[in-house]
Amino acid sequence: GFKVLASASHYWPLEDVDGIHEFLDTNGDIVEGMVNKGIYVTEKRGVTLLFFGNYRNSCISNPEVCGPEGVTFSFFWKTQDRQAKFLPASGGQVVSNGFKVCSNEGEGSVELYSRGNAMMKWKASFSPPGPYWTHILFTWKSREGLKVYVNGTLNTTDPDGKVFYDYGDPNANLLTGTEGAQTKCYVNGAFDEFVIWERALTPNEIEQYFTAAVGVQVLLSSTLPWSVMTTTTKPVLSTNAYHPIITNLSEERGNFRSPNTMLGYLENVSFSLPNRSLSENTALSLAEAFLKAIEDFLLLPSWIDIPETAHIFGSLIQTIDTVMAHMSHNLDENSLPLTVEAMSPVADYSFVKMHPQTLNLSHYRFPSRGQSYISIPSEAFHEKAWITIVGLLYHNMHSFFHNINPMDTKIAEAAAYKGYMISATSYLISIKVEPLPKLSHNLSGSPLITIQLTHKL
Repeated sequence: GFKVLASASHYWPLEDVDGIHEFLDTNGDIVEGMVNKGIYVTEKRGVTLLFFGNYRNSCISNPEVCGPEGVTFSFFWKTQDRQAKFLPASGGQVVSNGFKVCSNEGEGSVELYSRGNAMMKWKASFSPPGPYWTHILFTWKSREGLKVYVNGTLNTTDPDGKVFYDYGDPNANLLTGTEGAQTKCYVNGAFDEFVIWERALTPNEIEQYFTAAVGVQVLLSSTLPWSVMTTTTKPVLSTNAYHPIITNLSEERGNFRSPNTMLGYLENVSFSLPNRSLSENTALSLAEAFLKAIEDFLLLPSWIDIPETAHIFGSLIQTIDTVMAHMSHNLDENSLPLTVEAMSPVADYSFVKMHPQTLNLSHYRFPSRGQSYISIPSEAFHEKAWITIVGLLYHNMHSFFHNINPMDTKIAEAAAYKGYMISATSYLISIKVEPLPKLSHNLSGSPLITIQLTHKL
């Protein structure tokens, strides 16, 4: 990951931030950042800016100069909380002659401008950063247009752009700062790790850099919605690391009106969980606070105006799974073996971390009671490895999966029902087991997982 950063042309690490790893360039190949050429400028309006320098007729100020290789801009961004220290590069906007990044209450956006024969503008919107560090990276190539990545994953694109006639910033300076009253595109925030590559990074390079910067290794499952994050080093136990997140989840209840805005906030929480171990009580408190936020999400009145909700709720379930998987992987070893099963208005859920020899059952069943469940025979578990299990049985999430075009599914028989719409009638249940259980390759062998779901027609 840091090999990708070493290939950058410009790098400003700004200040030391807990949880974001900096890169020390011993060869001096990366300009500006290592020799601190950035200058703090306080304007007459009382606005503090971090001035990176003048890049007139360069790829940075005018993408037309970039050539076919394109350009990449990367930085970490968060909404400033009341107690946080203001970084010198604070504010809601990153702006230069060639691009602008900003945030208002409902969305963040990237705008990129090209001064060729005609002024062109590419714009892509994304959920704005929450109170936790969020990685924003965008690439531009003349033939591919603008691509925005959030926390290492492609979020949104504008491949074509459009002709644009009014861009009022004639200077070629690159700066971060605040211009809220003037642009109406501002939220109190902080920046860190500003990097520029004078080429468009590949998706693999983007993921490598993001995981190196935050100190985690991302293991992507081939079957969504699970995306499990495991730490490259043993988590450090901290009784307080999760408390600000739990408090913020409680304080933000009732503050959202837009599903997309709230989903962006929940995704930011899922990607910003600290690399710290947590006790059983902290895990339960975090699960309770997070699922209460999910309950608020389900109760938003604006769902009435959104006919197609399956895509949004697919992202929501992936976000829930990410949070639950993080907690299970970071449970304090002193509390093991551990088996927790709890209920909330949103879902029944379970955390299990134990050695197979302590299972003492012919099978593991989640939930332990009820007519909808998943059952895994004990012979499917690896004998020498610790088992991590996370289960979720949603109470009414399935009711939001409706008006689904059969052609948008992987159902083999869907072609015969073209023109009809599909709705889910049974409960949604998910379970994650690591290491993966040893199962039969077909339904005629053993062992097999049993899934039973009740439904109403």
